[in-house]
Amino acid sequence: MSVLEKNFLTAEDAGIAPRMSWKAEVASLVAEVLRGDRSHHGAPRAVRLRVRGESMLPSLWPHDVVEIASCSMADLRPGEIVLAVREGRLFLHRLVAPCSPNGFRLRGDSMPACDPPYPPEALLGRLLRRVDEGQIVSFSVFSRRLGWLFCHCGMARRLALTLHRRRNRAAGELHTTLQSIGG
Repeated sequence: MSVLEKNFLTAEDAGIAPRMSWKAEVASLVAEVLRGDRSHHGAPRAVRLRVRGESMLPSLWPHDVVEIASCSMADLRPGEIVLAVREGRLFLHRLVAPCSPNGFRLRGDSMPACDPPYPPEALLGRLLRRVDEGQIVSFSVFSRRLGWLFCHCGMARRLALTLHRRRNRAAGELHTTLQSIGG
C-alpha cells in the first residue's frame, strides 16, 4: 500500500510521544498528500482522519472517521466543512465567510466565535463524508442551535458526549457478539 492510500490518524492513535511534534508531522503529511498533484485519473486526493475534538458537535463527534478530499478555494461555499492547517495543527471547521484572495474564516459548530482568519495556503480540503455512516454531513438550523447549546452549557455537552460514548460502546459490543456468533 502506498503512502497515498494509507489512512492518516491523529497522534493519539499512534501512541507516540511527544505528541505535539507528532501532531505536527501528521499535519505535514496530510497537507503534503492533499496538496500533491492529482492522481493519474485526475481525481482529487483524499485522506481519512479520526476526529478528536468537540468543536464540531453535533455535526461531528469524537472518534468519527471522516474522508477529506483536496479542493480549491473556488470550489467551496459557505456552510461546508473544510480542513485547514495552522501552526502544525489540523482544524476541521465550517466555512463561514466566502474565500477571498486574502483568506477565509472558519468556525466550529459548538464554538462561541470564529477562528482567526486563515491565509489561503492553509486550506487543505473539504469534508466528503463520515466514513462509518457513509453520509454527507449537512448543516441545519437545528444543528447550529444544538451546537450553541453545547458551546454555552457544559452540562449539556457532557451529557451528549456520555450518551455518545455509551452508544458507541454498545454498538461495539454488539458487533463483537455478532462476529463471535457468525465466525
